[in-house]
Amino acid sequence: MVEIKTSAEIDAMREAGRVVARALQAIVKHAAVGVRVDELDELAATVIAEAGAKPAFLDYHPPFAPTPYPAVICASINDVIVHGIPDRYRLKDGDLVSIDCGAYLDGWAGDSAVSFVVGLPRARDVALIEATQEALRAGIAAMRPGNRIGDIGHAISSVAVAGGYGVPIDFGGHGIGRRMHEDPHVANHGRPGRGLVLRPGLVLAIEPMFTAGGDGRYLTASDGWALRTVDGSRASHSEHSVAITDDGPVILTEV
Repeated sequence: MVEIKTSAEIDAMREAGRVVARALQAIVKHAAVGVRVDELDELAATVIAEAGAKPAFLDYHPPFAPTPYPAVICASINDVIVHGIPDRYRLKDGDLVSIDCGAYLDGWAGDSAVSFVVGLPRARDVALIEATQEALRAGIAAMRPGNRIGDIGHAISSVAVAGGYGVPIDFGGHGIGRRMHEDPHVANHGRPGRGLVLRPGLVLAIEPMFTAGGDGRYLTASDGWALRTVDGSRASHSEHSVAITDDGPVILTEV
């Protein structure tokens, strides 16, 4: 069931979103060559706890996963598209890092993701990240009352096609509110003018995931969580939680 939020509920979700934004901001600032990935997870846990919030990912157990998720953030490195579990790996110069973070504050969820390069970036990695960010902006711009959900996916996939990037077909964005994952599913591909009509009060997490390899194929790692590109190419992930209002889209996961 698709839930429509009131203005007061959207304001509450904005506060949850700000907690997530601050956690991601702290991670980007702290990440450097030699830093362990699990240190970034500990940092996010601290930021979330100090805000009086709770991590949304920890112990989350969707149907596709064999075990509950064991960490606060998803940390996906290089050829990992999403759902990478933080471990004791030390970041290396040139690593492409995607961090996804979610939190609950006063019963409302926020969810956001960012990608960046540690140390000296390669031009093709910068281009990949910038394309994913451009797709996120395009998807958000399509979130206007009267548009349809297919317009969002079409806006995102158009950026991927133009850049020659792959889009993992089975994963995309989602509704968000009292639960981190609510209806509807928001595919990163679609036909304009098709699907659910967008209404004020609908809140969606928009999250393009692009792979440098153009076909977007992936395989699931042995932990049952991490998704890796089949061809070993690098991946990027960007996400915001966004509310549709009468005046257009409003990003909720910004400081």
